[in-house]
Amino acid sequence: MEHHVVIGTAGHIDHGKTTLVKALTGVDTDRLAEEKARGITIDLGFAPLTLTTTEGDHEGRPNRTVVHASIVDVPGHEGFIRNMVAGATGVDLALLVVAADEGIMPQTREHFTILHHLGVHRGVVALTKSDLAPDPAWQAMVSEEIRELTRPSGTAWPIFPVSAASGDGLDALRAGLAAAAAGIPARPAEDHFRMPVDRVFAIAGAGTIVTGTVWSGGVQEGESVTVLPLDRAARVRSIQVHSESSPRTGSGRRAALALVGIARDEAGRGSVIVTGDGWRASRAIDVAVTTAPGVALKLRSRVRVHHGTAEVMGRVARFGGPGDGGTGGPAERVMAVRLRLDEPIVARAGDRLVLRSFSPVTTIGGGVITDPWAERMAGQRRRQGPPVGPEGTPAEAVARLIVSRGGAGMSHAEITVASGLDVARLTAALAKIGKLGVVECDGWFVAAAEVDAAVVRMKEALEAFHAAQPLEPGMSIQAWRGSAKAEREGLAELAIAVLESKNTVKRDGALVRRSTWNPSATADATATQDRVLGILKEAGGEPPSAAEVAATLPGVDVPGVLRMLVRAGRIVPVSDRYYAREALDFERERLAVILQELGPATPAAIRERMGRSRKWLIPLLEWADREGLTVRTGDLRALRNTPPA
Repeated sequence: MEHHVVIGTAGHIDHGKTTLVKALTGVDTDRLAEEKARGITIDLGFAPLTLTTTEGDHEGRPNRTVVHASIVDVPGHEGFIRNMVAGATGVDLALLVVAADEGIMPQTREHFTILHHLGVHRGVVALTKSDLAPDPAWQAMVSEEIRELTRPSGTAWPIFPVSAASGDGLDALRAGLAAAAAGIPARPAEDHFRMPVDRVFAIAGAGTIVTGTVWSGGVQEGESVTVLPLDRAARVRSIQVHSESSPRTGSGRRAALALVGIARDEAGRGSVIVTGDGWRASRAIDVAVTTAPGVALKLRSRVRVHHGTAEVMGRVARFGGPGDGGTGGPAERVMAVRLRLDEPIVARAGDRLVLRSFSPVTTIGGGVITDPWAERMAGQRRRQGPPVGPEGTPAEAVARLIVSRGGAGMSHAEITVASGLDVARLTAALAKIGKLGVVECDGWFVAAAEVDAAVVRMKEALEAFHAAQPLEPGMSIQAWRGSAKAEREGLAELAIAVLESKNTVKRDGALVRRSTWNPSATADATATQDRVLGILKEAGGEPPSAAEVAATLPGVDVPGVLRMLVRAGRIVPVSDRYYAREALDFERERLAVILQELGPATPAAIRERMGRSRKWLIPLLEWADREGLTVRTGDLRALRNTPPA
């Protein structure tokens, strides 16, 4: 069985982290000339390490596990903490290095605190320079201090005295690392790919190279990715894992991606490479923050936010809602905080971050991101404050998340990021949220209460239309959709589905009406139609215009009545005039007889025979052309089945 983990070093400067990594792997992780010259680690270094462990299964048979570890070597100097945090994010197992001759020092404590805030609770301690310890009693005292330091992690960190110079204890340390690494749960294989970038450079012929620790999912050669927060699409030309070419890489690995479509200066440390549509950068996040005793965050206070490989300045914008007094034991306090950031970060619910003070620069706390997009989106109801953390089942947490977005709802891809759940857990959660007040429309989810509210708005809009336009058969469906006031089309579609399922509305082509609506059924409507129709019948072949009819019937919605009569087929519009159906049929027959007798004829000849002035004749002839009764050639009209000579 094979297993992939990321091991991160931690510890005070000059305690031998880089020397130990070289002794374990043969790789000198100090790659910069300045590091060689000064003899200290400045930036991150990386090395592969293969570990094996053999345990018996439940039947006593040997079970061999091969652990492919990627070691991230971090600087120990307090001036390079930002680099240390960038390397520590994404680490599965800590390799805490403490010099036996000096013991725990300030950066030992700060590095451990940072690991604690980043959720790295499993570790192995290398008690380096064991050959330089003054005596066994001193070494025992240092070991006890280490156990006291690591106790808050909740798991015992085994301590291995080693000497990188002589090699003593290295085999035992390897075995301890193998055992600890084998016990770390594998990261979910089915998840969206995400890799925070810690280094960018260019190679002739290969293009832009980005390196980082793969946090989740996998990517393969030729696949399309997105570079955030730049929001630029790119293609993976090639992949290397610890300088070895590979067609694919996955979570728990160090990787270098050659990208096509992005220039060297367009990405840098803090950028994130992702796949999937749900990711977006944000300048506001909600965090369940943990601070130590004596550290008090104040509203509007400036903080340094370390997330992934990014370091951005931020400000405390809001504390939790009413009644949120924080939680935690005597050694720490947890409170809900909203942070406004100077620059956007690409986060996911459940991500951990580290907070450092603006000045002097010290580690003051850390936290778990509960909402990566805390800015108020259009259609999203304003919340009282960020929650301290998820409660209940994953399905309940997802349902609360969707409800918090109001009418804007959330797509499946957005939920994947905002909930922090991998594919398997999210699929299981979404299968249950139908019973928790959430509905779906083509992969988009919204609270059922939002659909109910949209149903009310659309019903009221339709009733208002019928009241204002009592002679109209229905409202434009497009305008009716707009009455839902929906951020996304899915909300209107869900509301329409509810109304149609209850037979509340009916669609007629591009119109919608209340299912019981019949504008011509009332006695008043019938009487008004009869009055207008009587005027048109009496006019015969010389009907008045709509304006002339309206002038004879003050207070009557004549245009509405005319449209109603047209829909009923009782009158026919001809230009700006309306013929009673019987009168138009009579004029049509007269015109046909005249053209049969005359053959092709001019309007003047037809007018002389019909006895109609041009005011009525020309619109009638044009109507006959459109209806296919006549055909026009120049100034002559003829019956269509009798072409002009």
